[in-house]
Amino acid sequence: MVNRREFLGRGFASLAAAAALPAIPSWAVGPMIGSDNSRIIRIARRALDANAGVVRYRDVVGVTDFAAASRDPRFYLVDMMSGQVTSFLVAHGRGSDPSHTGWVQQFSNDPGSLASSPGAYLTGDYYTGKHGQSMRLMGLEHSNSNAEARAVVVHGAWYVSDEMARDKGKIGRSEGCFAFAEHDLPRVLDRLGPGRLLYATKL
Repeated sequence: MVNRREFLGRGFASLAAAAALPAIPSWAVGPMIGSDNSRIIRIARRALDANAGVVRYRDVVGVTDFAAASRDPRFYLVDMMSGQVTSFLVAHGRGSDPSHTGWVQQFSNDPGSLASSPGAYLTGDYYTGKHGQSMRLMGLEHSNSNAEARAVVVHGAWYVSDEMARDKGKIGRSEGCFAFAEHDLPRVLDRLGPGRLLYATKL
């Protein structure tokens, strides 16, 4: 198990410092369905400011809106410099949607829950595991403090695809991880990278 000092050290070692930005309360900031990019950017900026003492690189933030259906691209890569926002499909945990409706019904931080957890995460080092290339996460809030113990990470998955979202009206579920389409994962990992913020929210 990687301790917090090792986690932070690994994440920071391989990246050059990014330009700082100007300051989000709790994770319940409201849904972003139908909102414009300025709202997403504002949420990302506030989340950065709330975790300023931990997040070293502020150029890119990942924001997940778990108020949206899994068939919708609800993970946003926010470029804080240019204001560009790019969206991707992302799975939620089986424990958050036991009936597989395609909607998050509940959250849990409990080990064995297989559920998604809301809150701010610090992105850690890359590694190769059972899902191939992946990225570790550290939960920064009470709502996701067991992320490391639960092995909640970023990885690719066959059960996340545009075709599945179109044909079934939903994508598959993870065990609490942020699972992306395999063809999207390289871009997400490259742009997000260690030492940055991933923020998950739902009203």
